[in-house]
Amino acid sequence: MLPQKRGKVKMDEKKLGINKEYEIPEELWKKIKVLLPPPKVKKVSGRPRMDDYKAMTAIFYILRTGCQWKALPRSLGAASTVHDRFQEWVKAGVFEDLWQDGVLEYEERKGLDWLWQAMDGAMTKAPLGGEKNRAKSNRQREKGDKA
Repeated sequence: MLPQKRGKVKMDEKKLGINKEYEIPEELWKKIKVLLPPPKVKKVSGRPRMDDYKAMTAIFYILRTGCQWKALPRSLGAASTVHDRFQEWVKAGVFEDLWQDGVLEYEERKGLDWLWQAMDGAMTKAPLGGEKNRAKSNRQREKGDKA
């Protein structure tokens, strides 16, 4: 049996080790790519910069699945590298620009009723009930209330 050659995985093969539904479609990637800032020039040599497509795919994976950064599949890259790229692109306004472009494209395709808007939110009890030394309530407790 001959040993198999181990070569670099071509980016067009997009072997990311995740379900294909989590990969960014080529049409969308073309729109995202123009919004990305140019990479920073490195002063010292070292590990090559992570591919932008792979970094954005990893970020979208986090956003779509809701998983923690540290739970990112290693096939998508190091969690710290992906998080650094996310912070870099947030600071550069990439995601805000992407959102604006998406809203405008939806307006062109389907139309938006700009006069009608809705907002959603949720309020929950703070963990551990807040501060320990807070003022006591003067309200009378009802039977069955537990402090």
